[in-house]
Amino acid sequence: MCLAHTAIANTTNGATAAAIDEMADGDLPPFAADLLDTLNKAGTAIMLSIGHRTGLFDTMRAGDARSSAGWATAAGLDERYVREWLGAMVSAGIVEVDPMLATYRLPPEHAAFLGQNAPDGSMTSMMQWIGVLAPVESKIVDCFRKGGGLSYGAFHRFHDVMAEEGALTLDVDATVALVPGLAARLEAGIDVLDVGCGRGRALRELAARYPNSRFTGYDLWAEAVAHARQLAVGLNNVRFMTVDCMNMDDEDTFDLIFTFDAVHDQPHPDRLLANIRRALRPDGVYIMQDIWAHSEHADNVDHPLGPFLYTISCMHCMTVSLGQGGVGLGAVWGEELARKLIAEAGFDDTRMHRLPHDIQNAYYVCRAS
Repeated sequence: MCLAHTAIANTTNGATAAAIDEMADGDLPPFAADLLDTLNKAGTAIMLSIGHRTGLFDTMRAGDARSSAGWATAAGLDERYVREWLGAMVSAGIVEVDPMLATYRLPPEHAAFLGQNAPDGSMTSMMQWIGVLAPVESKIVDCFRKGGGLSYGAFHRFHDVMAEEGALTLDVDATVALVPGLAARLEAGIDVLDVGCGRGRALRELAARYPNSRFTGYDLWAEAVAHARQLAVGLNNVRFMTVDCMNMDDEDTFDLIFTFDAVHDQPHPDRLLANIRRALRPDGVYIMQDIWAHSEHADNVDHPLGPFLYTISCMHCMTVSLGQGGVGLGAVWGEELARKLIAEAGFDDTRMHRLPHDIQNAYYVCRAS
């Protein structure tokens, strides 16, 4: 009851130790109970990430029941760690246990969303962000006190997780289909740019699918660009370049420009959008995939990912912008502000779409007359 005592003491003004001791297990004030639930779910999120990264969920997807030693052997892992992880999964209601046989089973309806190869789309991939963010907590606390921000280099495994997350939300066919006639133009051959391309997954898929078009990827981080080049070996219609997109000077160069979750963490998003507008040819199209939310806190009370998005914004997206001397727009800039900045950049025809497979992002199709 130690955690419960702490929660009650911190959420019930003037509660005495004697009164706390008389309370039955589970008889907590609602807010205190919610805090304990948050703590349990935070722990579960870390364990979900570990299950994802170690391949345990993929190993257990077969649906049979095995001992902790059996699952450890099947996954090639240490039994003692697997046994403790299974305890977390059982207490969280994710894995079933047979206490008589001491065997564990992952129900198929759970397995569909867990692991790197989850058939219905991995829900555990995003859990990795907890491990990415946690190591910088003390540095973020310093930023609260002193201002400023962090660099991308402060985040271990950032590009790894970003690439994996991008693979889950990326649907090339659905994105291209947002613009009538765009697929035909790509088949015929046009010039395409991805700003903030990271490791280049989107461009590699597009380049393979549309060999007559020419694809260019810009990214500030040389490590990501080098990785993108390695992965694109054999594709002769795609190139990746290390470019500070705040200073890109292309003019009337591209027929189609993409950004995938790349605008909100820029130092000066307004400048980036203006650069993109200038780089487009007169009949060009800009497709911006970015976090969907509203711009005002009060309007995001019921957002299904609200707490997570504000957290990742505070601990990554906002701070890396501030770390570059930027405005710190943040991930939850919202549809209203996004439309405003897009219009100020010179786009006078913008249509926002949501895609069924992507609960996190909005897709803005932007043109200029």
